[in-house]
Amino acid sequence: MSETVQHTTPIIEGRNLAKRFGGKKGLFQSSPTVYAVNDVSIAVWPGETFAIVGESGCGKSTLARLLLRLIEPSDGKVLYQGKDITGLPASEMRSLRSEMQIIFQDPFASLNPRMTVGSIIAEPIRLHGLAKGKAVDDRVAELLRIVGLRPEYADRYPHEFSGGQRQRIGVARALAGQPKLIIGDEPVSALDVSIQAQVINLLEDLKEQFGLTLIIVAHDLAVIRHMSDRVAVMYLGEVVELSPVDPLYEKPLHPYTQTLLDAIPVPVPGGREKRSLARGDVPSPTNPPPGCRFHTRCPFALQKCREVHPPLEDVGDGRFVACHLWREIQEQDHPTAPLDGTSQKLAERLEIYRAYQSAKEKNSPVG
Repeated sequence: MSETVQHTTPIIEGRNLAKRFGGKKGLFQSSPTVYAVNDVSIAVWPGETFAIVGESGCGKSTLARLLLRLIEPSDGKVLYQGKDITGLPASEMRSLRSEMQIIFQDPFASLNPRMTVGSIIAEPIRLHGLAKGKAVDDRVAELLRIVGLRPEYADRYPHEFSGGQRQRIGVARALAGQPKLIIGDEPVSALDVSIQAQVINLLEDLKEQFGLTLIIVAHDLAVIRHMSDRVAVMYLGEVVELSPVDPLYEKPLHPYTQTLLDAIPVPVPGGREKRSLARGDVPSPTNPPPGCRFHTRCPFALQKCREVHPPLEDVGDGRFVACHLWREIQEQDHPTAPLDGTSQKLAERLEIYRAYQSAKEKNSPVG
């Protein structure tokens, strides 16, 4: 994790971004509206590694694509280096593509099987007019060496490589346009654990070497802690917590963040008390619950949580959380003051939930 110097202008910023899919009405039937991203605002500073995490289907990949304008927002806008690019025509947007690149999740589906590796990497170089003639081949060879592959691999096809090698080719293609910003959409989730470490270390080295800004979309919080500066936690299309990485892991404020951290496997038996806060399944994005979207799974939820949507509150030290009860929840784990009425209700609810969890574990079969 690097020390990030915060500039006055974010390199990429999303303001009140929303994305809805479906909702089309036909003659005999209509498709339901999927609320993939709902009123999300984030800013990423030059030189930092910004992580977006959450369960599958929470909208993190959709948010990443909105920031790159690979898909168009239903509401809100995107600013790149302070300039609104939401309504830019395709011709003007194309000139920015070299500065904003993406590494896709699936290294097998993201490379054209009909093209050689050299052609795949050379395509953005030629498209953006960064080199001509033999200089293109020289640049391809250089990029292959940079990502740890041999230059003679340029004449081979993607099917001749392993998953880890293919992802390195994807990284080389992203670097070919000389970008300032790279988004990795779960760039290591499809790889073996040992290969994941190699690709993560490669991305960190390239960030330092070329002065890149990274946005990493992931669901593996162990990976995120190793390489990120700040983390946005998403649930059902919304950011529920935004924080520098160390405070987030040491003292998570939102119950959903606590649930995600408790789900990280510990390689030592009995090394951590098992405490799963969330219960039930994620609600459908076609019919998100009113109020706090996490209230249907939260053991702390009170009537206010079911009725009033919590704003993303600035709680100081660069931390933001969308929870009505985060202060009272913290008091339950770290009592510092007498309990008021709300805290007393939370304490009673938590005691009931813990008793339920204890009884459930005692009655569960030993596997």
